[in-house]
Amino acid sequence: MKAYSIVPTDQELQSLDRDLRFYPTSNDQPKNLTREQVAGFNVDGYVAPLQIFSTEEIGAIRNYFDGLLARVLKSGGDSYSISSAHMKYGPVHDILTNTKIVDYVSDLLGDNVIGWGSHFFCKMPGDGKAVAWHQDASYWPLTPSKAVTVWLAIDDADEENACMRFIAGSHHHGHMTYRPSSSDDHNVLNQTIDNPEQYGRVVWNPLPAGWASIHSDLLLHGSEVNRSTRRRCALTLRYCAAEVHAALGWNEKGVQVRGHDARNHWTNLSRPATE
Repeated sequence: MKAYSIVPTDQELQSLDRDLRFYPTSNDQPKNLTREQVAGFNVDGYVAPLQIFSTEEIGAIRNYFDGLLARVLKSGGDSYSISSAHMKYGPVHDILTNTKIVDYVSDLLGDNVIGWGSHFFCKMPGDGKAVAWHQDASYWPLTPSKAVTVWLAIDDADEENACMRFIAGSHHHGHMTYRPSSSDDHNVLNQTIDNPEQYGRVVWNPLPAGWASIHSDLLLHGSEVNRSTRRRCALTLRYCAAEVHAALGWNEKGVQVRGHDARNHWTNLSRPATE
């Protein structure tokens, strides 16, 4: 496997010719979402809420994550450092390829879908860190912009423990100007988009554990500091249409989760043996 750029620099991303325009979904006969949900995705940039796992199923996933987090912390990592997890851990690969999730995603992206990203965003009680307003597409060396994030709640996520927020309709504005985050921002990420309300209305995205939302890679979103006494963990799963080109070696992250890749551009990773 070739080495890929884990966190591309601004210089690397700016050197790429990326098409960062929103491409509306054209699907008047979705198989799993409703027509209203597809239309809402086109207008607002997201679909929510969607039940994925039962209470028992998400409980098993949470137990698995608890053990994984303990291992990562013991080895010197933190609660935000479990990234590209489908490439390392078999159970996360299983979630990325889960038929129910992929069914929803394919209604938005088409019959040929690649799963390429998986990152646990785990806000510990009172950890003091926010996820500033940002667009996922800013961080990704992908073109064209035909990609989505599935945000799967591992714990119950609500306003009290800093559930995610969207700026509805902001994906229609294309790629936005951001500034580097400062130490005063206490930001998990390194980018911040100021004055987000100029791009649309703020919508909170509370989700019970086992439920998910799907949002466009161009949708402005973020979350506040978790000031509660409860943890707020989510697994973000990243998907794109198979026609999307990945630079900087990111095609090596790919798993063909639906259909086929006519160009054989994306690596079709096998399930890792590590549990």
